[in-house]
Formats: sequence, C-alpha cells, structure tokens
Amino acid sequence: MTDAKYHAPESGSLEGRVFRPTSAAELSEAIELAFDYRGDITVELKSGGQMTGYLFNRTATGEQPTIELFPATSSGTLTIPYSEVATIAFTGEDTATGKSWESWVTKKESERQREAERVAADARARGHL
Repeated sequence: MTDAKYHAPESGSLEGRVFRPTSAAELSEAIELAFDYRGDITVELKSGGQMTGYLFNRTATGEQPTIELFPATSSGTLTIPYSEVATIAFTGEDTATGKSWESWVTKKESERQREAERVAADARARGHL
C-alpha cells in the first residue's frame, strides 16, 4: 500500500497520512485503520470526487462492501462502496492521540481522591467527622 505522510514528526497517530491502496486487501486494511481512527477522514473517489467525514461503520462482506460516514459539512450519513474508494486520507485531528487507558485511569483516580477529600472536609465542617 502506498502511504504518503504530510507531517514531519512521527507521533504514533495516523493523522496526516494518506493511503492509496493497490489491492482489495490493502483497501480493507486502510478501511479498518480508518474505522479505528478517532477523527475525520477524506475519501477520494475513483470518479475524482471527495467526501470528508467520520467513518462510523463498514460492511466488508456481501455483494457490495461499503463504508458509512457522518459528513463533516452536513447532517445525515453517506454510504460509499469499497469499489469507489481510490484514497483514504486521515485529515481530521486524531482526538485519541496521547490518551491511553493508563492516563484515563490516573485522571479518574485523581478526580475520585479530590472528591473524597472535598466530602470529608464538608463533613468535618458540619461536625460529622
């Protein structure tokens, strides 16, 4: 699969990358990456058109595999057959970058600790502790 990168620093994110699949297997792989991506993608069609949005579903089996997008500029959904996809560009900000499970757990534990301290201080102020 041809992959062009439009940003210099390697961040571990797909943000800024462009995939030009040359086979059905590469297209399926690019679509799976886009499905897991937490930002908008831009799909260039073989007809020359482009569609930008959030890929929220894909149907890889059946007579005509398709992807579904929430368009960036309108409401509703778009359904695009795999056979029409020429390029997938990861154009939107990756909202999950740098947000690991461990970071989330640490943040939540800190929030719980602050809340417990606040409740204890409030109880002491009322003479309950």
